[in-house]
Amino acid sequence: MNVNVKKLSDNARLPAYGSQFAAGADLYACEGAEIAAGETVFLHTGIALELPAGTVGLVYARSGLACKQDLAPANKVGVIDCDYRGEVMVALHNHGKTARRVEAGDRIAQLVVAPYYAVQFTEQDELSDTVRGAGGFGSTGKN
Repeated sequence: MNVNVKKLSDNARLPAYGSQFAAGADLYACEGAEIAAGETVFLHTGIALELPAGTVGLVYARSGLACKQDLAPANKVGVIDCDYRGEVMVALHNHGKTARRVEAGDRIAQLVVAPYYAVQFTEQDELSDTVRGAGGFGSTGKN
């Protein structure tokens, strides 16, 4: 599957996979920024995407950055709709107690392109029964 990418900045880098079977392609900062402890900064990637119809771009944290540097997307998972043509931005939040610096060219998140279903929501008076029923928030792990 091909995804067209438009560079919006000379510093922009195309998303790239770190290994042959990586599900997420790295997204790169195209400019540096200081992120104070407890703060969120919107980082430019300098790219716009043309995702195929029926797909969505999901922006996830990079595990090393989140676990070792305390930096992860503020919205947990960013959603890029296939009809969006603006710049891909990453709202990076510093969960740590010290300021962190991101430099141009740093890997700041990962992009997973996935199919999705556009569904119709139909109101019903009753829903089908299941063994689980309405149990939630850890209810399936109880004996």
